[in-house]
Amino acid sequence: MNTYHFIGIKGSGMSALAQILHDMNFPVQGSDVEKKFFTQLPLEKKGISILPFQKENIKENQTLIASPAYGPDNAEVKQAEDMGMTVHRYPHFLGQFLNQFTSVAVTGSHGKTSTTGLLSHVLGAYKPTTYLIGDGTGKGEEDSKFFVFEACEYRRHFLNYEPDYAIMTNIDFDHPDYFRDIEDVIDAFESMARKVKKGIVACGDDEHLQKINAPVPIVYYGLDGKYDFNAENIQTDENGTSFDVLIRGDRYGTFTIPGFGRHHVLNALAVIALCHYEEMPADLMKKQLLTFPGVKRRFSEKEVNGQVLIDDYAHHPTEIRATLESAKQKYPERDVIAVFQPHTFSRTKAFLGEFADSLNMADYVYLCDIFGSAREQDGTLSIEDLKEKIPGSTVITEQQTDILNRHENGIILFMGAGDIQKFQRAYEEQYI
Repeated sequence: MNTYHFIGIKGSGMSALAQILHDMNFPVQGSDVEKKFFTQLPLEKKGISILPFQKENIKENQTLIASPAYGPDNAEVKQAEDMGMTVHRYPHFLGQFLNQFTSVAVTGSHGKTSTTGLLSHVLGAYKPTTYLIGDGTGKGEEDSKFFVFEACEYRRHFLNYEPDYAIMTNIDFDHPDYFRDIEDVIDAFESMARKVKKGIVACGDDEHLQKINAPVPIVYYGLDGKYDFNAENIQTDENGTSFDVLIRGDRYGTFTIPGFGRHHVLNALAVIALCHYEEMPADLMKKQLLTFPGVKRRFSEKEVNGQVLIDDYAHHPTEIRATLESAKQKYPERDVIAVFQPHTFSRTKAFLGEFADSLNMADYVYLCDIFGSAREQDGTLSIEDLKEKIPGSTVITEQQTDILNRHENGIILFMGAGDIQKFQRAYEEQYI
């Protein structure tokens, strides 16, 4: 049996796929840079070898899967080409691999990771389900019926897949280093819709998704209109959010989720619609929705010295708004403090005003230097440009996090897609 060798195994999708193949009892190994990434922890726990990049890692009896980040200038990719071996690009390999399952692509500008995690948790109690989540989490089942995976629109990567179903959570302008404008993003989703084989579950509350064209049936869900699946009578208490589900106007049942905020209700509706389509019993759905533990870096809470510290991947104004809404709903009597690190110069520049508007929802705002991408450099922009648009905000360094002590009993949100976690670690260290 060939060994699967992953070139760039620490990438989030790569790490997840390596875990899946390992769980299915295939021999797996990989290589990457020496720097430590959170995605390598699950690989190490499963005993999957992670080697430093070197041409000697490439051997004849291997199936090679390479991250899109590594091209012919990588020693291993070059060695494989010199040996006449095929190098499978990760999205293309995954696209081929999916064909043996009933596959569900979860896509959208926001909410992909949370919805993929929720769907795999719910569907997995019904029939064996393999899943691949963009936070580096992957689990394979040998006799899998379903394959649930996060499909990213960036650089139109999701056009490598031809899934049976697609869940589309929303369409928003993001990745301004690649997409020209919202029309370009809509065009990408239109192209993706044409690749779906059985049906699409789409959010009707999103004006762009209402206009999407597809060769397969589209089932709509939402809160604001009359859709195939609607949530009504939404109630919150300290345990989470309850709501009634109506299917084409008929009452289907009352469901409860542990999350707070409108976006969590929408994600749950998408999952209920897909599971209903696959004839999963409602009682089993209810039980699974109630016990969902969440996914990494999405509203991950811990209590420290009377404060609640929350780690969240929010890096777009829409996501920041949703995260702040969740915090305010869950902790209505407490101050909500935003600690935000913008991710990439291009995104910060494109959404400067929108970032300010969304962060102004917080009671206090602290800003960290922009986390620059390897793809870009921009000397014309600094964190001060954002600070100027947020009255009363403060710029802090890693060494200045103790300023957060002043917010006794506060809810402190550390938000961003870069290395914002080091600011939270620095703050926590004073209490260790």
